[in-house]
Amino acid sequence: MRVRANLRFPIAPAWRAISVKTWTRYLLFQVPGWILSVVILLGLRYWIGLPLWIAIGAFSLWVIKDLVFYPLLRKAYESSPKTGVDQLVGLQGVAQEQIDPHGYIQVRGELWRAETEPGNGPILAGSRVKVLAANGMTLIVAKEDTGATGSG
Repeated sequence: MRVRANLRFPIAPAWRAISVKTWTRYLLFQVPGWILSVVILLGLRYWIGLPLWIAIGAFSLWVIKDLVFYPLLRKAYESSPKTGVDQLVGLQGVAQEQIDPHGYIQVRGELWRAETEPGNGPILAGSRVKVLAANGMTLIVAKEDTGATGSG
């Protein structure tokens, strides 16, 4: 019998966060609200005689509300959102001056210090570049191979 070396879900140390899908994380955060709404609706049924069909309808509307809002709130529940300079990796920019090996590029309307990958030649001003990585507040870029000229 062979034992597989690659486990799909390796055992993580207790201090490390467990990876959970965004949808599952969202639903898990909604459960306490659902439980609280059930308790309140059952209390209203007991204290003021709320009809069962109204309690079930109110709970159903509460759950539907949570499902409808999921697309709007999904980003907030993602496990590893990119922040800071990491958001720029993979984006395109325009060289504002010759980058040899240092210079400035414009990405998302902002001016960033950039440098070329080691071993790459200079990038001329006005050339389209792609952000490959970030080193502190400096972006590592390479010339974008567009294949077509004059596209706009």
